[in-house]
Amino acid sequence: MKITVAGEKKEVADGITVAALIEQENVETPQYVTVSINEEFVESGAFADTVIKEGDEIEFLYFMGGGAF
Repeated sequence: MKITVAGEKKEVADGITVAALIEQENVETPQYVTVSINEEFVESGAFADTVIKEGDEIEFLYFMGGGAF
């Protein structure tokens, strides 16, 4: 099936979960990634149970802390 990951069209297996996609995409520091599907956030505890559907748009987001100069 076709999905969009970080703005790039990809072909993935039917029934792939968010957790499997994170692994397949070799996401750096997966324990700190936030995932959105069609602009809706997915709880990290639901990654293994959330199935991606045809045409979904997935973004991997990393929140970075900053400091003062």
